[in-house]
Amino acid sequence: MSASLPEGSKPFQFTGTANEWFGIWIVNLMLSIVTIGVYSAWAKVRTKKYFYNHTFAEGRNFDYHATGGQIFKGRLIVIGALIVYQMIAVLVPPLGLLLSLVLLLAFPWLILRSMMFNARMSSFSNVRFGFDGTTGQAMLLMLVYPIGVFLTLYTTFPILDRALKRFSIANARLGGTRFGAEFPLGAFYKAFAVAIAWVIAVSLGGAALFGISIASFGLAAQNAETDPTQIMRLISLAYLLFFAAILPASFIYQAMTRNVVYNNTVLEGGHRLASAASAPMLLWIALSNTVVVICTLFLLLPWAQVRLARYLAAHTGYSLGGPLDDFVTEAQTTGNAVGDAYADFEGMGAGLPM
Repeated sequence: MSASLPEGSKPFQFTGTANEWFGIWIVNLMLSIVTIGVYSAWAKVRTKKYFYNHTFAEGRNFDYHATGGQIFKGRLIVIGALIVYQMIAVLVPPLGLLLSLVLLLAFPWLILRSMMFNARMSSFSNVRFGFDGTTGQAMLLMLVYPIGVFLTLYTTFPILDRALKRFSIANARLGGTRFGAEFPLGAFYKAFAVAIAWVIAVSLGGAALFGISIASFGLAAQNAETDPTQIMRLISLAYLLFFAAILPASFIYQAMTRNVVYNNTVLEGGHRLASAASAPMLLWIALSNTVVVICTLFLLLPWAQVRLARYLAAHTGYSLGGPLDDFVTEAQTTGNAVGDAYADFEGMGAGLPM
């Protein structure tokens, strides 16, 4: 049974339909194939614009303003940089090693520019979003924190995940109106513990049911004289355990943390967000969508995408601290006074948690 949004919260509305989206999707696909991927930049814009335009709150919709040319230019820059890097790495290996270090250090900056670009290209009721994170914050979260997570054997992963989500939201704004985000760390560890418990329980249950263990699997895989059919059986069981343990665990964690993030996100003026996504329902939608898409050779992918978007919108809500017209007017006024330098750079799609 799906959880309900907090009292006083209204759900977002997604009005897109599978038939309508299929017409756009198939054109995007065909043109991308014919142009050997060139049109995919414009296809991405049409995709975002469709889903943004069909998501409403209080009768007002979101919009996406980037152009295919901007994204295509960004991709050309990335491809050109990678080609130059590969040539230098082959011709002058020591310099290539130095460039690898430079690229690693530049990675947080590139992600940050992408977040700024995607925010600036998005709007609600004609008010642009913005993102004001700093390069120092990005480097700390994307280079330093991951080292700590690795050294602690991933037991501090919830700390990193919480920090990344807070960075994404606390630095965001709508016009000149800022978002606020304070997430309880205990809720992230609770979600992490539940996900780990699921993996352990399913793994132990599967091992007991099929009479295998990690040690027996490893020995069978390393023994060249082992019957190939036995190895295939063990591999099949490993895949089965992955889909029965790891995949559901990720949905459990994402659903639980998503609810925590949205339920603790505020916008200046007393406005709040809310989420009541259900981990079992998200898992069911994901698995059934996958089966349907594969069985129809991806022809029903638009149906699957619309189905997921409709569920997430219906289980994501908002509560207003005052009249929406007053808020929009104030956000537009303060937003015009805020300078926002952004790059026409298509990065890796980092942004608000979805």
